Amino acid sequence: MHLARFGRVSLGHFPTPLEKMDNLTKALGGPQLWIKRDDCTGLATGGNKTRKLEYLVADAIDKGADTLVTQGATQSNHVSQTAAAARKVGMKCFALLEHRVTNQGDQYAQTGNVLFDDLLKCEYEFRPEGLDMNAEGQAHADQLKEKGLKPYFIPGGGSNPIGALGYANAASELVYQADQMGLRIDKLVHATGSAGTQAGLIEGFHAMSTPIPIVGISVRAPKEKQIDNVHKLACAAADLIGARGDLAQGQVEAFDEYVGPGYGQPTDEMVDAISILAAEEGIFLDPVYSGKGMAGLIGLIQKGYFNEDENVVFLHTGGSAGLFAYEHLFSRQQQAAE
Repeated sequence: MHLARFGRVSLGHFPTPLEKMDNLTKALGGPQLWIKRDDCTGLATGGNKTRKLEYLVADAIDKGADTLVTQGATQSNHVSQTAAAARKVGMKCFALLEHRVTNQGDQYAQTGNVLFDDLLKCEYEFRPEGLDMNAEGQAHADQLKEKGLKPYFIPGGGSNPIGALGYANAASELVYQADQMGLRIDKLVHATGSAGTQAGLIEGFHAMSTPIPIVGISVRAPKEKQIDNVHKLACAAADLIGARGDLAQGQVEAFDEYVGPGYGQPTDEMVDAISILAAEEGIFLDPVYSGKGMAGLIGLIQKGYFNEDENVVFLHTGGSAGLFAYEHLFSRQQQAAE
C-alpha cells in the first residue's frame, strides 16, 4: 500500500494519540480499553473528516478548483471541517445543510458546528429532510460553475474512494503505533455513518494483510444497508489503491441497535456513554456519532461480546462541538430549572 502515489494536503496533526483508558476499563470490568484520539486532528477542533479532506482537497487543487461544495446535516462535523479546509487553502466553501433533526430546540440550527460554519465564512443553505443530498449538492456545484466559479463537490462525510484513502492511511498509522507499543489489537470499534471511515479502515487493513476486526456502530442506517454501503465503498477504494484479493462482505461488521429513534436523536445510552467517558477519562464525545459509538461499545461489553483480556480500541471520530446543540441533555443548571 503506497499512498504517496496520491496527492495529499497537510491539514491535520498526525499521528493522533493512542491511549489506554484505565479508568473506563476498571469501571466496566474489562476488556482492556484503548482510544485512538482522532478528535485531536486539529482542523476546526478536530475529527475524522480531516483525514479524508487531506486527499479530497489535494484532488480539488489538482483539478483547478477554487471552491469546495459539500452537504451534511445541520450539525455536520464534516461541513465545518470542510469549511476550515477551504479557508486554509484559500478557497471558498458552499454547503447545503439538511434539517435532519428538528426537535432539539430553537438554538439547534445556530450553535455548535453551525456557529463554526459562520465563523469560517461558509455560505450555506438549508434543505428539508428526505432529499438526495448528494444530488442536491452536485446540482448546487453545477449552478456555481455557471456563475464562473470552479467548484469541486465533496459528498457527505467525504465518503468516496478518494476520501477513504484517509482511513487507509490511518490503518497504517494505527498498526505502526501498536507495533511500537507492543500492543496486540483484537478489535477496533467506532461509529459508522456515511461509510468512508469504516470502508477506509477495512481497505487499509486488507491491503496490509492485517486481520484486525472492525466493529461499526451505525448511527443511521439499518444493519444490512450499512454493511452493504461500507462494503461497496471499501471495494471501490481497494480498487483505487490496487489492493490484491477479494474483499468479502463478511469482513464488514455493523450493529444498528444503538441508533435509537433516528439520526441525531438522543438515547439514554448515548447520554450515559458521554457522561461516563467525561467522568472517567476527561474526554468529550459528541451526541450524534462518537456518543452512540461508545454506547455501542459499552452495550457490547455488557452483552459479553468481548473477552476480558482482549485489547479493544475505540476510534474517537471527534465532533464535540455538537454537545452545545444538545446541552439540555447534560447541563445540570438546565435540568434543575426544569
